[in-house]
Amino acid sequence: MKNLIHLAILTVLMASCASEPEYDLKGTLSGVEDGTIFLQKRISRKMEKIDSAAIVNGVFEFVKGAVDYPDVYYLSVDGKTGDKMFFLENSEINVTGNADSLFNATVEGSVTNDEYDAYINMLEQFWNSELYQAYITASDEGREEDAEALSKELENLDSEAEKAAMEWVENNPASYATPTVLRMLMSEMDPDELNIHLGKLDAKLLETEVIKSMQERIIILDNVAIGKVAPDFTMNDTEGNQVNLSDVVGSKLLLIDFWAAWCGPCRTENPNIVKVYQDFHDKGFDILGVSLDSSKEDWMEAISTDNLTWNHVSDLKYWDSEAVNMYAINSIPANFLLNAEGVIVAKHLRGDKLRAKVSELLGE
Repeated sequence: MKNLIHLAILTVLMASCASEPEYDLKGTLSGVEDGTIFLQKRISRKMEKIDSAAIVNGVFEFVKGAVDYPDVYYLSVDGKTGDKMFFLENSEINVTGNADSLFNATVEGSVTNDEYDAYINMLEQFWNSELYQAYITASDEGREEDAEALSKELENLDSEAEKAAMEWVENNPASYATPTVLRMLMSEMDPDELNIHLGKLDAKLLETEVIKSMQERIIILDNVAIGKVAPDFTMNDTEGNQVNLSDVVGSKLLLIDFWAAWCGPCRTENPNIVKVYQDFHDKGFDILGVSLDSSKEDWMEAISTDNLTWNHVSDLKYWDSEAVNMYAINSIPANFLLNAEGVIVAKHLRGDKLRAKVSELLGE
């Protein structure tokens, strides 16, 4: 009888072990016969390799594993550029695509990934609009007047896109994709607004690392809220000289402009900033460009190409720049408008909103 009891207990334990959820990540890629594919995760803004698998005749399969909850991971092929962002969860996940354009690979089997794709597809109706494409073309061709006129129309489109994004967050309070989406949007929010959105999320999401980090950043956001003195920082200018923010504060208005040579939206916005600078500099408006570049050569070339004639600083640390965390920068372009005392009076102004606010505050 004892043996039968022991056997029954062992059977239950084995069944329990067998039922533990796990992921089975595999796929088929063209553009590569044999090689290595890496599973990676961004930790503290640095990409860390989690696992690797051999690609044989274009087919790969990772050793089965488990994650605590669906989260963002990346796939990259050794010797190829680019990667594929996706949500890894405990399910059978199949990836198909071309190793030379892994970004466009298709991911099947992840419910969370499907939800995130639905969000991206919703936004693409704005990104792929004729108006937006016309603006990009005019900017690329140097037709400044056309680009400026189109940028005014784009402001309404941007507002519609932002509203649609926030509605998606509101409608998906239990999706594991929502923390990632909310993190993308958080730089546009004040601490109170962000707290309201966090309070509406399903309790299970509050245990994710993304939400925990956002809760920590609320404190930082409060430090750079409108009405607060802008935190001081020190970086080198283009000549290698140390510059403190506190040393350049004093103009009637100073715009701290976070950007980078590799940032497409930043380069698209630069002509608008140049025009505002030209029109208001002699009336007390100045700019301090803060670059998130890692290459000084690229940084310097972009300054020259875009005719950015104001002061520039960078520590060339990419997203590890000290000011990124200090100012809770989640995406660029981002900016903060300071008065003569260094107090933040506005932030994240683009297009006509920047011109209107500068004109208003300078009494024009």
